[in-house]
Amino acid sequence: MTEPSTRTLAAALDELRSAAAAAGLEPEAAVREGEALAAAVAESAEQAYRDWCEQTGHRNPQSFFDAAHRGRRWRAAPTALLGQLVLNRSPNAASYAEALAEVCRAAQSLGIPNPRTAGNAAVAAAAQLGVLTAPEPRATTRPEVLDMLRALDQASLDLSSLELTLPNLPAMPVEAPSQIPTKDAAKKAEASEPKAEPEPKTLEELLAELDALIGLTEVKAEIHRQVAVLRVETLRSKAGLKSPTITRHLVFVGNPGTGKTTVARLVGGIYRALGLLSKGQLVEVDRSELVAGYLGQTAIKTAEVVASAAGGVLFIDEAYSLAGDQYGQESVDTLVKEMEDRRDDLVLIVAGYPDPMAIFIAQNPGLASRFRTTIEFADYTDEELVRILKEMAKAADYDLDDACVERFCAILAMTPRGPIFGNGRFARNMLEAAIGRHAWRLRDVAEPTVDQLRKLIPEDFDEAAAEEEPPPVIDGQQASSAPSSEGDSVQTAEDRPENQGAQP
Repeated sequence: MTEPSTRTLAAALDELRSAAAAAGLEPEAAVREGEALAAAVAESAEQAYRDWCEQTGHRNPQSFFDAAHRGRRWRAAPTALLGQLVLNRSPNAASYAEALAEVCRAAQSLGIPNPRTAGNAAVAAAAQLGVLTAPEPRATTRPEVLDMLRALDQASLDLSSLELTLPNLPAMPVEAPSQIPTKDAAKKAEASEPKAEPEPKTLEELLAELDALIGLTEVKAEIHRQVAVLRVETLRSKAGLKSPTITRHLVFVGNPGTGKTTVARLVGGIYRALGLLSKGQLVEVDRSELVAGYLGQTAIKTAEVVASAAGGVLFIDEAYSLAGDQYGQESVDTLVKEMEDRRDDLVLIVAGYPDPMAIFIAQNPGLASRFRTTIEFADYTDEELVRILKEMAKAADYDLDDACVERFCAILAMTPRGPIFGNGRFARNMLEAAIGRHAWRLRDVAEPTVDQLRKLIPEDFDEAAAEEEPPPVIDGQQASSAPSSEGDSVQTAEDRPENQGAQP
């Protein structure tokens, strides 16, 4: 369970900077992640933007809201840099995850804290720490998958049937006994050698994580099919055989909160394990991070984002928002060029609602020829949402009894299902708000027991349903926000009054 931090946000960010440096990450990039995560945790607290600006050194309050917009995606998932450390099995992943969790705790003190910020902090901290405990490879039990993995293990390829002529190699010199290093010398040499980098996650482990996800049956089947096709293409290429060019870029369609980003992160690792990408990292963006305020600047901004994703996956959420104006078209044109220039070490995944995405791809011939595979993410069933709620509560060290589950199910049954239904995000928002109400209930308990600290009650969910995801608060006024396909939005740079004349 996330307890209020005694550290300030500034101190927590300094700790994050140190953890990033120890892990070989760019410290300032890590600080930007931490700032965004903190803003997303604290955005519902009145005057939080003032404390955030003071402790981060930003002068423009809009920076807080832009950061919160970017950071919301990490309230329920690991940050981009943490995900890369975990994928690479970095021994520093745990310390970096704990530093991020401490940022979440410190963010509770920004502004005038309210019950919601406590819930945000608890779930966000659990999301960072939870990524360290991935499913064991034995989770993959499907026979066809196991057959494929066994074939891949033997995929060094028996080339004995191919008439390959090897050059004559000189004989290796044999060391004289006097040249054989002593035991002490061997130890010194071993100490001076750089430590070997840990092996990244294997294909078997990544497919195990995919199969362990709740629901998404059709999505899993399609990813397994893609793996099989790309594996054979890779083996044919190694054998010197001709292979058709198979596009690796994907279109993910579905309502918000259906696991698209989680699967995209796994796709990056899977493609790396197959040897199709050099790094496998996920870079997640939306229109606001691709489009600049004036023509000419957008191409530069988009190219910089693509460069940061080189070697991995660039995931563009609500990609259809790039349609309809010359600024978005400039970004699309740049993406098409970059996809061609980096075709051997970059994968694009574009995501959004089904119908707008179909129109968006069809209206851009450069995209239509490069995105041949569309994967549909179905809404979660009620049973799957209950499982998601339970897993998130367990990860955050909270206990749900049957009465809590029944209350959640009753609220779920009364909630309209449609394009704006949040799916997994609905469960997360309910849990965040319930945790906030739990903290409020215990505000006058001087020394609560461990059971009290862990136990949620049905009434917490009644309150949670009433306040589901309030907009940010600015000096006592709720900030207005337009709905997005992910159920979250905030004023971006292009919405500011000073840029109104720059874009129609």
